[in-house]
Amino acid sequence: MFEYMGDRLTNAIKNIKGMGRITEENISEATREIRIALLEADVNYQVVKEFIASVKEKALNAEVEKSLKPDELFIKIVKDELVSLLGGDYVPLETNKKPCLLMLVGLQGSGKTTTAGKLARFLRKKHAKSPLLVACDIYRPAAIDQLKVIGKELDIPVFSEDKKVIEIVNDALEYAKNNNHDYMIIDTAGRLQIDEVLMQELKDIDELVSPDEKILVIDGSMGQDAINVITGFNDNLSLTGCILTKLDGNTKGGVALSVRHLTSIPIKFIGTSEKMDGLSEFFPERMAERILDMGDIMSIVEKVESVIDEEEAKNQALRMKKGKFDLNDFLQSLKQIKKLGPLENIIKMLPQARKMGLNNISIDPKELAHVEAIISSMTLEERRHPEILKATRKQRIAKGSGRSVEEVNRLLKQFEMMKDMIKKVSNGNMKMPF
Repeated sequence: MFEYMGDRLTNAIKNIKGMGRITEENISEATREIRIALLEADVNYQVVKEFIASVKEKALNAEVEKSLKPDELFIKIVKDELVSLLGGDYVPLETNKKPCLLMLVGLQGSGKTTTAGKLARFLRKKHAKSPLLVACDIYRPAAIDQLKVIGKELDIPVFSEDKKVIEIVNDALEYAKNNNHDYMIIDTAGRLQIDEVLMQELKDIDELVSPDEKILVIDGSMGQDAINVITGFNDNLSLTGCILTKLDGNTKGGVALSVRHLTSIPIKFIGTSEKMDGLSEFFPERMAERILDMGDIMSIVEKVESVIDEEEAKNQALRMKKGKFDLNDFLQSLKQIKKLGPLENIIKMLPQARKMGLNNISIDPKELAHVEAIISSMTLEERRHPEILKATRKQRIAKGSGRSVEEVNRLLKQFEMMKDMIKKVSNGNMKMPF
C-alpha cells in the first residue's frame, strides 16, 4: 500500500535537494510530481488541489531554520500536510462503556465478518476485553456459519438466533449483560449497493440499542466510489469511524487520503492481511512517515512488545552483556522472532526501506525452520559449547536435522560472527549501526 505513491513523492522532493533556498520556481517541479502521484493513487481531485495549494503556501512563506536544509524543510511541510490530510490525531475506539456496543456496516464483500473477528481479537489482546460476536447477517448464505468458524478459531463466543435482526440484537444485549461481556460486536448484513431496505434495518438497530460505535467497513481498493458509499451510510447513521480493508495488496490507497478530508469520518483501523492478526490501528503520523519512507519504528516496537516475553528478553540481554550468549540463547531468540510473523512486514517499516530495496525482500520461513532443526539436533552441552563440534558431531547433527554438513558449518560461522559483534558492542569497541 502507498509504495508507488510514496516513491513518486520522495523522488519529487529530491528535485530541490541542494538548493540554497525555497522559491516558487524550484518547488514547481516537485509540486507537479506530487500532484501526479496523488491523482494516480486515486486521491480525490479536490483534495489534491487543496493539498498542493497548502504545501506551496507554507513552503514559500516558511523561514528556513539554521538546523534544516531547504529540502528537509520541504519534506517536513509535506509530511505535516499528509498527517493533516489523514486526520491529524489518532482516534481510538470507545472502550470505557460496558457493554460497549459496536455495529459494523458496509456493502457485501467489504470484509465485515472477517473484520468482526479481527476486532474481537484486538479488543481481547490489547485491552483485555471480553467480546461477544453477534451474527446479524441472516440473508447471506453461510454468513452465520463463517462467523461461528471465526469465533471457534479465536475462542470467542458467537450469539446467533433464528429470528428477525432486531430481536437478535435485543436478545444479544441481554445475553452480553448477563454474561459479563465488555463488548458486543454486531455483524450486520451487507448489500451489493446502498438501498432503503438495508438502511432501514440499520436504522432500526441504531434506534433500539444506540451503538457506541457505528463503523463502516469499506474495501480500500474501491477508489473514488468509496466516498459516495461513506457519504451514503453517514447520512443515514452518523458514523463514528471507518475501517479500510484489503490494503495488503496492490491497493493504491488514495481513499485513505480522501476520507477524513471529505467526510470528517476518522479511519480507526486498516486491514493489513487476511489473517486474524491482520488489523492495525490507524495513526495518521505513522502512516505519513511510511508513505515518505521514514519508517514506522513505533509500530515495530509495539509489535515486538506484544509478542516478545519481556523477562526472557532481559535475561538474554544480560547474558549478552556478560558474553555468555550461546546457541541455546540463539534458539530462544529465534523462537521469539518467529512470533513477530513474516519478517518482511517488519523490515518494510524500517526507515529508508524502499530506498534500500528492502520493501521487495522475501524471507523464506523454511530457512528459519532449518536453523531451528539444526540447533534442536544438538545436545545441551553442544549448544553451550559449540567449540566442541568437530566433524563426527556435525555429521550426526546434519543427519538428525535432515540438513547438510555445509549448512551446519554455515550456521556455526554466522553464530560466531554474531557473538563476536555482541562482544564488541558490550565492550564499547563498536557502535551499533542505528
